[in-house]
Amino acid sequence: MGRIVAIDYGQKRTGIAVTDELKIIATGLTTVRSMDALAFLKDYAGKNQVDCFVVGEPKQMNYTDSESAVFIEPFVKALKLMFPDIPVERTDERFTSLLASRTIRQAGLKKKDRQDKALVDTVSATIMLQSYMEKF
Repeated sequence: MGRIVAIDYGQKRTGIAVTDELKIIATGLTTVRSMDALAFLKDYAGKNQVDCFVVGEPKQMNYTDSESAVFIEPFVKALKLMFPDIPVERTDERFTSLLASRTIRQAGLKKKDRQDKALVDTVSATIMLQSYMEKF
């Protein structure tokens, strides 16, 4: 059995989360520079069986595309070309950064750690993945 990999793609950083092989638990994996995301995913998929990629779909409150869709769509196309046999699903990513910041704060981390944007991106990807998994 393979894993589901969630990708919270941003202009500078990309948060990545994965499931366990039984697809029960979502865990934050890492944050990489967005320009390195495809190379990281290629390496990861070479070492682990990946059944599906889940990429955040940035929407506004009225469900129209947000401004960040402009740079995410080329990434999604490149991901599909690189992994033609692995499905790429999209999921709503609204409020994931806000929820991630709140979760980190509630975990009692120090102010310096709470301001770590890479941590916020990883937690955002984890929240997005957990939300995706709850649909099934």
